[in-house]
Amino acid sequence: MDTNDLAGNVLDPNCPSRVVFQRIGDKWASLVIQVLGDGPVRFSELRKMVNVVTPKVLTQTLRALERDGLITRTVYAQVPPRVEYGLTDLGESLLQPLTLLRRWAESHVPTILEARDAYDDAQDEALLGSPN
Repeated sequence: MDTNDLAGNVLDPNCPSRVVFQRIGDKWASLVIQVLGDGPVRFSELRKMVNVVTPKVLTQTLRALERDGLITRTVYAQVPPRVEYGLTDLGESLLQPLTLLRRWAESHVPTILEARDAYDDAQDEALLGSPN
């Protein structure tokens, strides 16, 4: 098979890369990956670090990331059982691009909030100035 046949195109609606792009773009998944960048973590610790995520949503996110090969789930045979989540090599390969995106978001949030306020103010003015 030609390797060009395997190249993804996220803009093609039939390309499976869209599923991958969607997974990476999920806010909980990207936060989990960044937390796990510091090493394996137990569920309760992970939940505290990600913050405000429900146990159900975190469980769903972890299962999806494990299914995609981005994280591992390790169960230790002890009483009570201990479970840790960690990044695979594939998951670790996402840390650099996610870190760049995180830095961009954190450094541009004031500008984005200003743009939102300006947009909302313009919309409000348009509504107040329009005849009923």
